[in-house]
Amino acid sequence: MHSVTYALGLGALAFLALTWPLAGQSRGEDPWIVFEGKDGPGKGKHIVFVTGDDEYRSEELMPQLAKILAVHHGFKCTVLFPISRETGEIDPGTCDNIPGLEALKTADLMIIFCRFRELPDEQMKYIVDYMNTGKPMMGLRTATHSFNYTKHKDSPYAKYSFNSPDPKGGFGRLVLGETWINHYGAHQQESTRGLVAEGMQDSPIAKGCEDIWGPSDVYAITTLPGDSKPVVMGQCLTGMDPKDPPNAAKKPVPVAWIKTFTGSEGKAARVFTTTMGHGGDLVSEGVRRLLANAAYWCMGMEDKIPARAKVDFVGQYKPTPIGFGKHQKGMKPSDHKI
Repeated sequence: MHSVTYALGLGALAFLALTWPLAGQSRGEDPWIVFEGKDGPGKGKHIVFVTGDDEYRSEELMPQLAKILAVHHGFKCTVLFPISRETGEIDPGTCDNIPGLEALKTADLMIIFCRFRELPDEQMKYIVDYMNTGKPMMGLRTATHSFNYTKHKDSPYAKYSFNSPDPKGGFGRLVLGETWINHYGAHQQESTRGLVAEGMQDSPIAKGCEDIWGPSDVYAITTLPGDSKPVVMGQCLTGMDPKDPPNAAKKPVPVAWIKTFTGSEGKAARVFTTTMGHGGDLVSEGVRRLLANAAYWCMGMEDKIPARAKVDFVGQYKPTPIGFGKHQKGMKPSDHKI
């Protein structure tokens, strides 16, 4: 009798050993979240959002943008987060862990909003492999300085650090067109009014973007490289209200542009970059429409951009105030479910 009970016990343990990992992989417990696309022009296309900044609330902005593109436009959207290894919670201060980057293998577009990440080689490889495929990319705000390798300078990916001498400016300048320079507008004192750049009024990216404003300050840039074309110029306002007058001493500089990037496979990828991306920027309908239109353009779908793309919020969007260490504590990716 004891031997039979023992055998059954071993069998139960074996069953648990097999099924336990599967239980932990249910969607609600994954360290990422997927919004399956509904009907729309984007049906059949997959966008992967890579978040990881510890100041501007990318961990809130990117899931909302993903919901808009999934629910209103039909794109399948996978959102990846910086995850604490200890708690499994979203933790922007964890700079060396963004699980799920293998999703880039099936992506039609990567949208990245990171700051000073130092990912392990096995994770970073997915980003670099994607870069080299010739598939399109979008970068928001601090994506210009996505990476900063300080502990593992011998990594083959350390060259993508924002201050790399070769390639100069690392990932930001090489792929997106610029790296971190400094604040041009006064941080948290001068907001940004976006003006469609001269000659870009008929650009499909600018469709329906009559009112582009955000509490982000304008970032400084050097000279945009090669085939870069400004889409939106950033005007520094004298305060944090959209009705504040411009700072006459500061001429507008590009805050959104397009370019191409050719990786090791020799295919030119479409790239859209904006230095806007403060969590509060997404409150502006013009900013939301700019980003939605840019996603279409990146994937060569500009002929499907509506005259006024639907960018209504999906659920509530009340971004947490920006600041280091001020993110919502205890959040898991599944908390963003629709």
